[in-house]
Amino acid sequence: MHIEQFYDTGLAHSSYAILSNNDVVLVDPARDPEPYFAFARENHAKIVGVIETHPHADFVSSHLEIHQKTGATIYTSELTGAEYPHRAFDEGDVITVGNITLQAINTPGHSPDSICVLLLDEQGKESAVFTGDTLFVGDVGRPDLRENVGNLQAEAAELARAMFHSLRNKLMRLPADVVVYPAHGPGSLCGKNMGSDLQSTIGRERSENYALQKMEEEAFVALITADQPFVPKYFPYDVALNRAGAEAFDESVEQVIAITDTNALEPQVLIIDGRPAEQFKNAHHPMAINIPDGDKFETWVGSIVSPGESFYLLTDQAERATELIKKLAKIGYENQCKGFFISPIGNKKTTDFDLEAFKSNPQQYTIIDIRNDGELAEGKLFSHAIHIPLPRLRESLPVIPEDKPIVVHCAGGYRSAIGSSIVAPSVQVPVYDLSTAVSEFKPNNEQ
Repeated sequence: MHIEQFYDTGLAHSSYAILSNNDVVLVDPARDPEPYFAFARENHAKIVGVIETHPHADFVSSHLEIHQKTGATIYTSELTGAEYPHRAFDEGDVITVGNITLQAINTPGHSPDSICVLLLDEQGKESAVFTGDTLFVGDVGRPDLRENVGNLQAEAAELARAMFHSLRNKLMRLPADVVVYPAHGPGSLCGKNMGSDLQSTIGRERSENYALQKMEEEAFVALITADQPFVPKYFPYDVALNRAGAEAFDESVEQVIAITDTNALEPQVLIIDGRPAEQFKNAHHPMAINIPDGDKFETWVGSIVSPGESFYLLTDQAERATELIKKLAKIGYENQCKGFFISPIGNKKTTDFDLEAFKSNPQQYTIIDIRNDGELAEGKLFSHAIHIPLPRLRESLPVIPEDKPIVVHCAGGYRSAIGSSIVAPSVQVPVYDLSTAVSEFKPNNEQ
């Protein structure tokens, strides 16, 4: 038996291939199936099954494509209401893979239809558990993503109560040496306090996980419903898409066309400029939003652009365009991209920012703090700053005053490039990006 972990840093997503003899079962595969096909080829094995622990909100799965191309059976809880061919996999159901057994455990909490998958090795020993978004390293799944989406919907407090019992009455009763393989790692928006490790054990989580310490049910509910990170716009869309099953990855990516005549662009369609911030500031289309390529490119596109909203993609080279379209496909947004082009359009230049003038008199500027709520709790950098988290910025533009020049800041400099490009077209005063100079200012000062 061998367990292979695949990790996508951008979405902090872990998926797994379980190999026994010459059979492979996948757990929560990412949108691009090629790494799993390559694993099977390298091991002279056949993919015989795909398990979905729940309809994921933060990424699009390749379960349907893998089924269509290999004949592998898809297993998921009947509670999912899956619209693709599948076999129900619920409490006590088992799958035999070579010399091992996989057993379903219904664990509602993150979602009403969540399952975990217990692995019994060749000797029948409980060896590992694939916990999906139920249990992470140092954290548990957030319970607030299914209030208005999915086959089964539930309030956050209701799911938190279910999570309390799923964890304590099921997972924590497993032997201490059972290895925990979660679906996410640090940086994922599916939890709030994930550790840096990508796997753990039941014993370690029982001892160290803040949510698994001794407490009453209501205290647990209050704890895990508080201070969760923001919910990107694309999350409900991906739940629905995963219930239906997505189009094949390569074929869908290849449908995004290259645009050679930029005069044919529809003027009302949004432009996402994926070039580095400095290139954007030197020359850009006056209505474009700058979302520079980076580890979290797809997350920020899906947080700023609504499902169903069309856009064009601008990059600095064709190879980068292909990579960005693949990132868009990871969240199911490739179909919203009406095409890409690599020739910069527009000659709008961002006015140079006089940092020293700003330092000497920040009161002469309207300052927009686009950090998240949790970051704001650490303290304001400027006492008079207006706090509008980046995911809500486009919808909040009317509240931004125009009586002074505007400075946008985040915590490190990446998001403020996005935020300043969103604000600039909507106002009649100069808009500046504080960028990485934000590091020169400390929380709770009174400037």
